[in-house]
Parts: sequence; structure tokens; C-alpha cells
Amino acid sequence: MAATQTVAQLPELRKVNTVSLPECFHLKSSTLRPSHGVITLSGYGIGVRVDRGHLILEDGIGTERSHCRLPRVDHGLRRLVVIGADGMVSLGALRWLADQNASFMMLDRDGSVLITTGPVRSSDAKLRRAQAMALENGTALRISRDLIDRKLAGQERVASDGLGNEPAASAIRRLRSDLAGAQSIDTVRLIESQAARVYWSAWRTLPIMFPKSDLRRVPDHWRAFGSRVSPLTGSPRLATNPANAILNYLYAVLEAETRLAAATLGLDPGIGVLHVDTHYRDSLACDLMEPIRPDVDAFVLNWLRREPLPRSNFFEQRDGNCRLMAAFASNLSQTAPTWARLVAPIVERFAREINTSNGKRQYNVPARLTQRNKREVRGGNPLPAANSPFRPKRLCRDCGREIAYRASHCKSCVKGILSAHITEAAHAGRIAAQSTTAQIRRAATQKTNARARYDWKPSDQPDWLTSEFYVKNVQPNLVSISGSSIAKQLNVSYSYADDIRKGRIPHPRHWKTLAELANLKGNRTE
Repeated sequence: MAATQTVAQLPELRKVNTVSLPECFHLKSSTLRPSHGVITLSGYGIGVRVDRGHLILEDGIGTERSHCRLPRVDHGLRRLVVIGADGMVSLGALRWLADQNASFMMLDRDGSVLITTGPVRSSDAKLRRAQAMALENGTALRISRDLIDRKLAGQERVASDGLGNEPAASAIRRLRSDLAGAQSIDTVRLIESQAARVYWSAWRTLPIMFPKSDLRRVPDHWRAFGSRVSPLTGSPRLATNPANAILNYLYAVLEAETRLAAATLGLDPGIGVLHVDTHYRDSLACDLMEPIRPDVDAFVLNWLRREPLPRSNFFEQRDGNCRLMAAFASNLSQTAPTWARLVAPIVERFAREINTSNGKRQYNVPARLTQRNKREVRGGNPLPAANSPFRPKRLCRDCGREIAYRASHCKSCVKGILSAHITEAAHAGRIAAQSTTAQIRRAATQKTNARARYDWKPSDQPDWLTSEFYVKNVQPNLVSISGSSIAKQLNVSYSYADDIRKGRIPHPRHWKTLAELANLKGNRTE
């Protein structure tokens, strides 16, 4: 799933002390820091070890290396994610992470989960035995219906509110109503697959935005969501466009968090109730993550609707497989705490259901994930609020530069856009000014003004309101009056009113109204 750059390696020099390296081979070092409690390592020569009580992290590509030295206190690390398999992780580092209650995840470059470790908990034999018996006593069917019901409810919400596809939402709603009558797990799987077909068909035409400067380098099939099924595998694996590649990676992060949550409660992540047992897959983790998939979908959908995707975040292999660049995958890993909080109550609910599968409760399942019992005793919300995922960077839709969140274009690009808009508006204004309707209205206005000038008599003007009085007393006070007020009182255009404010002397019939507007009514100044 995550790709790395191909760079030139350091030349092999026998006498390093006597030969100076070229400037391009000088090492460039940067510092790694936890973001949302997550650090992601990728590249080549990854190192995770302990030195004098500190966790030492290192990754990078070629001459660009990143380092991090974390103490045992106040380090802020909750999850360490490693993408790839080129490097070394020491046993002491794994012990350091376990002592600090920090999780360790290792993801392959194709997005599959290789290793997950978390805080060490004792194995719960009773729960695992109940898992194994769930398919025989009907508990698996009941739990499967509940999990898929939650998933379809989320898909219905995304289809209706996110995609605006009410026919798809209605179809999913009908399939969801059929779940209650499902008498076998095969029927539940069939309903879920039918709903998935309707759901992902609603995504097919979703446009994917890229900065305009990247469009010439973007393949045509990247510009829409397309099919959820990859033509390379006949399944969602090995995505061929960025949108599906992002989904695959986030699903992998969600799966890793679900595996950790199940292991924390003493469950066996491999003994599932809905997914068929296969090699190299933890079926229970795949079962329990189903209700949270629509939350991942909603996050990605909102992102794709609001932000363009830089071409530099993706890499296309020779077979057409679309991969995420390591830096971009590191940013996506920051969503792990969000998915962990969302899946925690699902896993605990499953453990409670399994615990009572034989008709009586064996013991109280500890709420290690949500701390539900402690929250209820204290009178608080039994479930912790799920923090929102990290906010993607706001990018200019033309050049792809990072900008402020309320803007849509950078300062350089917005100048050209505004100039184009002004030109278009001026052209449209000139056309509108010569239309038949505009000419009729203009003729009517001119006729009205001519009639007003003809009907006005100098004798109607007060004796004190002379030309000298207007210029000396009225005109200076008009500067503090808005042009809109003058236009409204005189029933003239805004441009003519603005000219009056700037010193233009109007027809004498307007002097009295302007004097009253300037609070000079009857106050003749000698």
C-alpha cells in the first residue's frame, strides 16, 4: 500500500577518510515526533532499539534520515507503526513499548497487517472456548445479524447524507429489514454482499479532485472512484486508483486496532463468527470492524469532496497497482486512535455476548477498552467520545500548495482567478446593459428625470439655499454620509450618489434634500 522512492545509494568508498563525499550525498537529518500519539516509520534501514532507557527510532530513504529519542516519561507515544520490512526491531524495544502501554503495528507495503502487539494481557480461556462454541449454539448468528445491521445502518447514512443517493439508501434500508428474518449466517453474508453491491455502485461516479497543475500527470482512471473491485485481483486488494488505495490503507489500520482490542480483552482474533476461516486472516477482527467501516468511508468521502489529492502522494507500479507514498501513509496512520475508540465498544459488546452464550453469565467482562464501569460509577457517559480524525492539509486547487483552511486557492492563484471573474463580470455587464429590458428601464428613468427638471421652479428653493451656501456648508458634510443613503433619498443611482459625495454639484432640486440629510435644515450659516 505504501511505496517508497527509488534513490541513488551511497557510493562504496574504500578510503572514506581521504575522499570527500559529493554534496548530494551529505546526510540530511530531521526529528520524528508523535502526532496524535502516533509515529510511523517507513523507508529503508528502519531502526527501533533502546539506548540508556530511551527508545531510539530511525527511518528514511537514502541520505534523508529521521531520528527520534523518547524517554520513558512524557513521551506522548501511543502507537508505533512500521511500514515495510527493511530494518530491525530489538526485543528491548518491544519490552519498552509494552511497559509504556504503547501498541506496535507492522504493515506490509501492500496494506496487509503483518504484526500487531499491545499491552500484555493474560489469555482468557473461557472467552476463547465460548468463541469456539458460538457457531454451534446460535450465538454467532445473533451477533452476525447485529454487526451487519450496524454496518448497513452506517452505509445507509453515508449513501443518503454523504452521497445524496436516496435510491441506494432505500435499497440498503430494504435489505437491512430482511436481516431480522435471516436464519443462517450464509443468509446474513448474502444480504451483506447485496447491500455492498448497491452501496459501492453509488460511489462509482464520485469525482476525485487533483490540483490543476497535476492533471496532466494524472491517469484518466484516477479521476473517479470507479469500481471497488480491483481488476488486478477481482477483490478490493491492490487498488488501481488513489481513492481505493486510501480506503484499503485505513481499513488496514482499523483491522490492526481491532486485533489489538480483541487481544486486550483476552479474545482470539482468529476465531470469528461471520467471516470464513482462511489462512493469514484474523476472522474475528474482520467481523468486529464491520460496523466501523462506514465511519472510515464517511471520513474519506468528506475528504475527497473538500480537498484535492496531490499527485506526489501516490505511485503507480508497472502492473497498474496504486500505492501510497510513505509520508502520506504516515499521515493516514494518525487516524488510528479514532478508529480504536470507535471499535472499543463493539469489541466489549461482543465479549459480553460471548460470555452469556450458554444462557448464564460466567463473570463480569472487564471494560478495559472504554473504562465503562468506572464511568458509570462516576455518573459520566459510559462510552468515551471518539475524537475526530486528523484534519487533512488544505491545498490550493490550482497549484497544490498548502493554504489556510478557509481558503480554496493560494494568494498567487487567486489573483488570476479574481481577474478572470472580473473580466467575465464586466463582459456580462456590458451585454446586460445593452439588452432590451435595460434600454427600456433607462429610457423610463431619463423620462422621469426630465419631467422632474421641467417641473422644478427656482421659486421652490428657500432663499437661504444658494449656490454659495451649498458649496460652503452642505457639500463638506456629505463626505460623512454613505453613498447608499444619498442614493435612497434622491432616488438616483449609487454611482451618481458617490459622485455627489466626491464634490459633483447636482441639480438644484436636490439641494434641499441634501441639506436636510446633512442636518442643515433651516440653519443658515452666515
